[in-house]
Amino acid sequence: MKIVKSCLIIMLIWIISVSVAFAAPPMRIVSLSPATTEILYDLGLENRIAAVTSFCDYPQRAKNKPKVGGFANPSLEAIIAAKPDLVIMMEGDNPLEAFNKIKRMGIKTHVFHAKRLKELPQGIRELGGVLGIQDRANRRAAEIESLFNQYAKKARQAAARRGYKKVVFVIQAVPLIVAGPGTIIDDALQILGLQNIAADSHVQYPKYSIEEVVRRSPDVIFFGQGSMSKKVPKTLIRRLDSLDAVKKGHVYYTSEMLYRLTPKTILGMEEIVTHLNKI
Repeated sequence: MKIVKSCLIIMLIWIISVSVAFAAPPMRIVSLSPATTEILYDLGLENRIAAVTSFCDYPQRAKNKPKVGGFANPSLEAIIAAKPDLVIMMEGDNPLEAFNKIKRMGIKTHVFHAKRLKELPQGIRELGGVLGIQDRANRRAAEIESLFNQYAKKARQAAARRGYKKVVFVIQAVPLIVAGPGTIIDDALQILGLQNIAADSHVQYPKYSIEEVVRRSPDVIFFGQGSMSKKVPKTLIRRLDSLDAVKKGHVYYTSEMLYRLTPKTILGMEEIVTHLNKI
């Protein structure tokens, strides 16, 4: 009896594994997050993307995809019209209510759970399994992990040569808002071995006074160039001119590459390392 039971269990496991192995990968994907849209493009899956949100703006071609509304309040009618066999959501971007509604419609969903930069490679691996491109996703995840290590090594070497430690990353000049803990920017700075002067804040994007920045005396100042930052007022630089970072010209401008949790973040880290090696 035990032998028969064991055989049945083995056969059941085999049937399940075979059905999973031969299950058709999703070919019509609706992405409900700008970050997951970027990841899909990075993995070479543009032709599988059936629709995206109105905030999915990278790469440029993503703007031409059919839209299903915002990531916080997507249109269920538009999602249904896209006839997806998979809807990809991102934890933190999409509300639980939207997830539950989509699940109740019987549409298969996948939630991208990675929130921190170091979790990105594993998130890509898991997504690869769902999309039937495990080998490709594994290779990309390994590339990202390798670049983390490469840039961290270069940043440590540059810091050791120049003797700097503390940095600040300005998100918005007026009012003065900087990147704090729990942000992708802070994650990148930590991986690079840099000390973010706002790492002890209780919020992700704290508002700082000029006096507080001066008191904390960063060795390097980064200004992020995105939709929030616009142009950096010269008056702000003048008000910080007592800092050695300003006197020595250790003020640098970066793109918005570090603002989303995507493989593009690697390019943002590369920008920072490039600037550090100019010092």
